[in-house]
Amino acid sequence: ILIQDTELHFHAEIKANIPNITLAGVLIYNLKRVQHRHNMLLVTRYVTAQLADNLKEENIQFIDAAGNAYINQPPLYIFVKGNKLPEILRPVPQKRVFKPAGLKIIYAFFCNPGLEKKPYREIAQIADVALGTVGWIMRDLRQMGYLLDMGKRGKRLVERENLLNRWVTAYAEKLKPKLLLGRFRGAPDWWVNRALDVYEAQWGGEVAAAKLTHYIRPQDVTIYMTAEHLNQFLIDNRLKNDPNGQTEILKRLWKPTGEQLNEDTVHPLLIYADLIATGNQRNIDTAKIIYEQYIIRLIRED
Repeated sequence: ILIQDTELHFHAEIKANIPNITLAGVLIYNLKRVQHRHNMLLVTRYVTAQLADNLKEENIQFIDAAGNAYINQPPLYIFVKGNKLPEILRPVPQKRVFKPAGLKIIYAFFCNPGLEKKPYREIAQIADVALGTVGWIMRDLRQMGYLLDMGKRGKRLVERENLLNRWVTAYAEKLKPKLLLGRFRGAPDWWVNRALDVYEAQWGGEVAAAKLTHYIRPQDVTIYMTAEHLNQFLIDNRLKNDPNGQTEILKRLWKPTGEQLNEDTVHPLLIYADLIATGNQRNIDTAKIIYEQYIIRLIRED
């Protein structure tokens, strides 16, 4: 940008879409990691008014296709928010990849490195989806540039960081609400020193994050289990139905095998997604720790 005989140079970080505010924590964190080295400018299709405020607060500059912008490079200052995206620029409907069955398959891929090379029947079994669904999802992943077919050497998942970020957002919007078995309320700290293995259940969310990082004291409780164990679990722990309760119980979205059967918490990726979905800054800070310690290894390219 040339203004008043001064050239302003930016490094553009292009994100086609930012579906909702739950992705903002990840996006802001990733941009801030490199912001000290480059004068970053986020370029995207659309920035909501709430996200515009969040980005401005973190001093992350942006422009979008609707005319919203934040640029703070003296002598230039621009802050525009609230413009609506023209109909012609609105995104097309998502492919099957980011619908519930596709999200379960992507989750299985991240939790089981190399699974994309296996026969479709094995993928379906581990992801707990119908066999016929796998072919459609694999085709969509190839078309979207997330799956590379190397012929005799098999298939390989690529663009993993982008895929993971999109999965985290879509999980909160499309899949997690369908997994909810109910919200409940119990005595304060009822969960402390409770074992879940007898119910074939595992901790997610804040409790799991506390066990992994020792960084937060949980306020809300997330548990993943199969529906057949729910009633006994509620009775044993004196939990009562409450739509505003501090405990959410969700249906397990995977079939645990081997060592997974004995693990106290769900996979770090699911813990990370649970924390980001809350939009709570305390949880997002904890999610950053989990990202650095556990998630980043999942997105490294071979």
